[in-house]
Amino acid sequence: MEFFRPDSLDEALRLKTEHPEAVPVAGGTDTMVEMNFDLHRPSALIDLNGVRELESWSDEDDGRIRIGATLPYVRIINELGHRLPGLAQAARTVGSPQIRNRGSLGGNLVAASPAGDGHPPLLAAGAEVELASADGSRTVPVHEFYTGVKRSVKAANELVTGVIIPEKRGPQQFTKIGTRNAMVIAVCCFAIALDTTDRTVGTGIGSAAPTPRRAPEAEELLNTRLPWETRGELDEGLARHFGELVSAAASPIDDVRGTAAYRLHALATVARRTLRWAWKEYQCD
Repeated sequence: MEFFRPDSLDEALRLKTEHPEAVPVAGGTDTMVEMNFDLHRPSALIDLNGVRELESWSDEDDGRIRIGATLPYVRIINELGHRLPGLAQAARTVGSPQIRNRGSLGGNLVAASPAGDGHPPLLAAGAEVELASADGSRTVPVHEFYTGVKRSVKAANELVTGVIIPEKRGPQQFTKIGTRNAMVIAVCCFAIALDTTDRTVGTGIGSAAPTPRRAPEAEELLNTRLPWETRGELDEGLARHFGELVSAAASPIDDVRGTAAYRLHALATVARRTLRWAWKEYQCD
């Protein structure tokens, strides 16, 4: 196995062009597990830990926040938790403290696992994924990024270099169902983001379909039916219908973590629950 350790983004992109089969690695929280279990042994690794351009975050001119691909989860929690609360909530559920010190959104996106905890809040907030190669860079709306189980639109010669995500414009919530409280892969998970300025709702579903996905019909229901102006009490029938539409947007399978039927039931429940939490926060703001 060849091992490369670039010290700049330009060098990393050049190496990825010359070795498109090489697997980029930063925290290695997915890649090293697969290698240790002999499930996948790449012919080459590109260690991105020396590429400082990828491990920071910055404010964009349009009010959004750019998060570098290798910024560890613990920094998202500590430095951006008040500005990106949904993403920070999801980050807190990732593995153990050691994993959160090493793991990053870039790894989550490259793996494109439907169970990745970072995907639902990115979908709910309307984030974009930044991809780069030696030929240039492009951004892709995150809901168009995933193409199948552990597959995405990323080309072989490209690296995920960052995520651009709007700062919160209202309450955000994330919740995850697992077989225990911590250090667990999600049976299913769900994120909701209220934009109280535009009076719209974003959603993200994880671990309940071949790819992470939104629930557009559920979003449209709340866009038109929530009492945005009066901040009145949340109608229980509306919350229940919202949960049903979120569940209907999923297409889970039976696997070792849970049955499809349980996932559909759980999604409807957590969708109602997170909506109540978010709406209560809006009422109290």
